[in-house]
Amino acid sequence: MVLSFDFTENATRGQIFDTLFNAMDEAQHKRFYEIIERAEVPEKHHHDIGEINKTIDALDAPDQVKNDLRSVYAILAAAEAKVHGCDVSQTHFHEVGKAGGIRNALAICAEFYVLAPEEVVATPIQPGEGEIECAHGVLSLPAPATAAILEGMPLAEPRMGGERCTPTSAALIKHFVKSFKE
Repeated sequence: MVLSFDFTENATRGQIFDTLFNAMDEAQHKRFYEIIERAEVPEKHHHDIGEINKTIDALDAPDQVKNDLRSVYAILAAAEAKVHGCDVSQTHFHEVGKAGGIRNALAICAEFYVLAPEEVVATPIQPGEGEIECAHGVLSLPAPATAAILEGMPLAEPRMGGERCTPTSAALIKHFVKSFKE
């Protein structure tokens, strides 16, 4: 099975989740929900990659889902370290370290696991433009961590207003998408 994503206007987690969810049949939906219901993420803020990895290790989920989730967070940590000029072990997660952020990324990793695509392709990515307010203050879009992750990937033109690709969605795309098409 080849999974294809259209990121020309939107490359958010919601876009990724919906594309994957809509590609599943009834049996795959059932398997997806079984994984998500068993894999409980504690209600706390995970501040660094060490805390994230401990939480991932403790999940009751297939090893492949946990490995994919670890890789996504390693991409996020590397981008944060690059942007802040520090070692990966010193990165501090804000929004992506919250339990809800981990659950969102976990759900997408579980969807990929259930679908087991042979190939994942996408159009160039719409990063968006403008400004956003976050834990670091007001940032230009794409946010610095998003821009760091998207380096080397094709970007859609013209740029559209607003945040169209988040650090987490960029990390998911970097991890799962192996080729791009126009």
